[in-house]
Order: sequence, then C-alpha cells, then structure tokens
Amino acid sequence: MKRILVTGANGQLGQVVRDLSAQYPQFQFLFTDIAELDICDAQSVETYISTHKINWVLNCAAYTAVDRAEQEEALCDKINHIAPAYLAHAIEKAGGRMIHISTDYVFNGTAHIPYTEETPTAPIAVYGRTKRAGETALLEACPAAIILRTAWLYSVYGNNFVKTMLRLGREKTELGVIFDQIGTPTYANDLAKVMLACIVQDIPAGIYHFSNEGVCSWYDFTKEIHRQAGITTCNVKPLHTVDYPTPAQRPHYSVLDKTKIKQTLGITIPHWTESLQECICLLEKATTK
Repeated sequence: MKRILVTGANGQLGQVVRDLSAQYPQFQFLFTDIAELDICDAQSVETYISTHKINWVLNCAAYTAVDRAEQEEALCDKINHIAPAYLAHAIEKAGGRMIHISTDYVFNGTAHIPYTEETPTAPIAVYGRTKRAGETALLEACPAAIILRTAWLYSVYGNNFVKTMLRLGREKTELGVIFDQIGTPTYANDLAKVMLACIVQDIPAGIYHFSNEGVCSWYDFTKEIHRQAGITTCNVKPLHTVDYPTPAQRPHYSVLDKTKIKQTLGITIPHWTESLQECICLLEKATTK
C-alpha cells in the first residue's frame, strides 16, 4: 500500500484531497499542516518521511498572498522555494516521488496564445519568482518529481475569488472587476483528482499544466458567478488594471495549454463554467443546512 504525505492539508486544495481520499482505499494518506509538520525545517521533514515510510508527497502547501509577498519576500521564498526543496531531498532519499503545485505566475503574461510547458518562464512578481525558484530546486533535488502548474484556484474551502464575489454580490449594488487580465479558473476538486490520477498512473516526471477548459477575464468570471448564483441586484462593471493598482504586478494573459496532461492521463477536462456550477451548488447546500 502506497503511503502518501499531504502537506498543507488545511488549505483549500489539501482539504479537497482529504475529501477525495476515501475513494482511494489502495492508498494510505497522512495529512499534515504546520502543527504536525513544519516543512520549513529540513530535519523534521527528513525524519517524518523516513519514519512514516512515505512513498509520495503531495505538496499542497504554499504562500499565496500575492500582494503581501511583495513585503514578505523572505517568508514567501521560504515556503514556496526552500520548503519544497527540503521535501524533494527527503523523498528522493527515501526512494519516493513528489507532486508539487506551481502557478501561471511563472510567466510574464505578454503572450497571446496559451502557455505550454516549454514556454520560457519570466515571472514579474515576488510570488511568481519564488514559485519558479521552487520548481527548479525541486526538480534538481528529486528528478522523479511532477510539477502541476495551475491558475485561479477556488473551492468550497478557505478564502478565494468565487466566495468573495458571492459575498460582495449580495452586499453591494455595484462592483468593479478587472476585465483586461485573461486566464482560466481552476476548481480544486478537478485539480485534486488529477493529482491522484498522476499517482495511480505513475506518470513520467516533469512539468504539466492544468486548469479547467475555456478562457475568461476576472470580470467574465464574476458575471458568471453571479448568474449561476441568481444574484441580480449587483451591477458588475469592467475595470482596467491601471484603475485598480495593487502592490504585485499580475500577468495580463496566463492561459495554460493542457495538451500534455490530457494526453498523458487520457482525460477530458471540464469547462470552467461546468465546474463552477458544481462548486456553487455545494456552497448553496452548505448554507441551507
């Protein structure tokens, strides 16, 4: 029986993996967050992986506060770069493998066609730079590792764009949302299923891209969130990025090409509007209980 360590288990992706774990009785899952395992402590990481005889690490831990990262670069780098390298060294020493989540922010956003895994990276913010450094360090330490780059992640857990737009849509009569940043939302349940499929199929090492299918702006995303939730009292207006300055620069275009992961796993990926509907239905069920 494969023993799988899931780090960042209290984050939105980690909690989704926990929900799905019962569907994989052939695996034994060990869920940890900072209280159980400090992934920024190299010795603790090596001891834990060795003692528990871990075969796979699913690293769901990350520093994702993109704007705050501009003032907390050292902490961001520690979590997104140094810690994944510690995990990679330890699982390599144990003869196992690792799946690590990375981001569309490793690109500069100046393209006009979807980014493939071979596209040169050029991060423009601290968050993206630390995530790219983590990718490089991880693959050097554990050549058998798998990196899944994703984008615009949301779920029923934690704080995310979907939950924020639902709340604001019900609180406000008018809302301005960026329309000139283009990408694709990713439902954490879909990403978690792909992570587990990578283990089941024991796919080749390397970098893969995954998000839902389709393309939209944050403005389009918000309009669809409100439409599906039946929110009609909030007027959503498009904003230019320059009208909404933030500490961190964001890519204007970060659509990921998913051809490699689809061909490797033999999967079809749901359109982002379909997965959004599933999430909103679950959120509505939770509020009516």
